[in-house]
Amino acid sequence: MEYVYPAVFEQNSDGSFTITYPDLPGCISEGKTLGNAMYMAQNALTQWIEFLLEEKEPVPLASDVNKIKPLNNQFVNLIRADVRNNRAVRRTVSIPGWLDTKAAEAGISLSKVLQDALKEKLGV
Repeated sequence: MEYVYPAVFEQNSDGSFTITYPDLPGCISEGKTLGNAMYMAQNALTQWIEFLLEEKEPVPLASDVNKIKPLNNQFVNLIRADVRNNRAVRRTVSIPGWLDTKAAEAGISLSKVLQDALKEKLGV
């Protein structure tokens, strides 16, 4: 699921940035450079939303970016978080008995192999 929130970037005296989200009190991050700050902003937003969803807390609506008035050393930017449902799901799969035996002897996790194969196949 995709979430987009306005973030306030404040440039500090050392050139680094502090990032806050007006709609998510307590969701704060920092970045040493603007590029790093953008990455950290997305990471913080994603983790914050994932936490809210895990705890079954309501996810607040995002403010209109045009209604946020930054100070002189600040700017507002929209940040996107693509939150995935990482909850484990049980699936029944069938493989030949000999292949299951070989995998077990080799200490191979069938779940991990399946996950890796699906990610590769799907390009994610």
